[in-house]
Amino acid sequence: MKEKATYKEAGVNIDAANEAVMRLKGYIKSTFTPGVLTEVGSFGGMYQPDFSGMEQPVLVSSIDGVGTKLKIAFMMNKHDTVGHDIVNHCVNDILVQGARPLFFMDYYATGQLSPEVVIDVVKGISDACKSVGCALLGGETAEMPGLYLGGEYDLAGCIVGMVDRNKIVDGAKVEAGDALIGLESDGLHTNGFSLVRHIFFDKMKMRADQEMPELKGVLGEVLLTPHRCYANPVQQILKEFEVRGMAHITGGGFYDNIPRALPEDCQAVVYRRNWEVPDLFRLIQENGNVTEPEMYRTFNMGIGYVLIVPREQSTTIISRLGELGEKAHLIGEVRKGSRETQIV
Repeated sequence: MKEKATYKEAGVNIDAANEAVMRLKGYIKSTFTPGVLTEVGSFGGMYQPDFSGMEQPVLVSSIDGVGTKLKIAFMMNKHDTVGHDIVNHCVNDILVQGARPLFFMDYYATGQLSPEVVIDVVKGISDACKSVGCALLGGETAEMPGLYLGGEYDLAGCIVGMVDRNKIVDGAKVEAGDALIGLESDGLHTNGFSLVRHIFFDKMKMRADQEMPELKGVLGEVLLTPHRCYANPVQQILKEFEVRGMAHITGGGFYDNIPRALPEDCQAVVYRRNWEVPDLFRLIQENGNVTEPEMYRTFNMGIGYVLIVPREQSTTIISRLGELGEKAHLIGEVRKGSRETQIV
């Protein structure tokens, strides 16, 4: 008699997935806002937005992944920070247009599901969602044997937010003479990790658990510092001041991201000496022999978010950001020219 084949034998453990979902329910439900109309585990997440106080509500969405930063999490067997990374990255992306987050949905895929790992990841996601009043409306946990290496997974997420049409920040009002205010980052955020891993682990033969006195910590832990979320302080600035453009400094660095907030006839001039580049970036550049332009195209160099504001308001806005817990600097100005970034 032929032996009966099972899904579990093929590498997919439905019981482990159900166990993970049951243990995650509390974290997920803790993010629910009044707009959530479904329970955990529904086929589709339903959300009723509150349009009160808005003349022309506009939905804003974005989708992204954590990228190869996950490789560091695998090396360190530390999975409680990457959930913050994916949420905060997505929140910042829609914040650029003035939107506040409504709900988030995650996608977690692995070769063999470990309930303990997925719980750490989703707890990070839920904590990040709660910090900005965003509901974790649903998600997908996929177990796909043979597609991922043992102990590895991928993590992505989609966010939906809302902004009143007359409050959209799109850079249309930016003009020559405006000031660029840079908000400090918390390390690498979620960009440039393929280059970082190549330099530290392939070229320098370093270990993720190696103590780094120059970085005041263990290398892997420093690299896993979560992507900073700017939503709460920037939303407050939007209420109090005129902000004409914003840029999230992610993949493409200064050269590709700041021009996205400029009109066709304006360029951004960034003054390199107006802030202190953190030691981590200096270490990467020196040990990898990376050129200055490559650094500013690949990394945030210590500036994770940029506001473009009328120059006469810049000093007051920087002071207010300080009161809100952000370290901010006047990093440049807008001039007439082609839509590009110059670093001088």
